[in-house]
Order: sequence, then C-alpha cells, then structure tokens
Amino acid sequence: MKLSAELTLTPLKDDFIPTIKSFIKSIRESKFTVLENPLSTQIYGDFDDLMTFLIPEIKAIFEKEDAVILQIKLVKGDRSQYEPDF
Repeated sequence: MKLSAELTLTPLKDDFIPTIKSFIKSIRESKFTVLENPLSTQIYGDFDDLMTFLIPEIKAIFEKEDAVILQIKLVKGDRSQYEPDF
C-alpha cells in the first residue's frame, strides 16, 4: 500500500533553523520521493518501508531536542503527482 506523509517540524527554541535543516536533509537522503515547500515536507512511498524509515528519524530528532513538535498528516495512496484541476 502506498502512503503520502506531510511533516512539519517545529523546534521550540529561538535558533530553530539548523534543527529543521538537519531534519529535512535526513529525509532527503532517503530512497523515497520527497517534495518540499516553505511550510512542510512531503514524503511518499510504500507504507511499511516509509513508516520503518520515519520511526528512527523521529526518535533521533526527539532525543536531540529538548522541546519539539512534529505534525504528521498521513494519506493513503501516493499523492506526489497531484495537480489541482481548478
């Protein structure tokens, strides 16, 4: 089963940019399709493979940071080719 995940990382500290950049770079290095915009990062792949990849990435950032929020939206299916029709 294919999965689309949207990730928004919010470190709760003044110097948040290096943390976000590090997290995005780790996502980019994966074998998955990754799309970015100013508000979030989307990653697309097989459900089991993607979740197996994300769990240690999330754990690593949570262990590294004192206070951080990670918002995740999961959509069944690969939405990487979505284009609005309106």
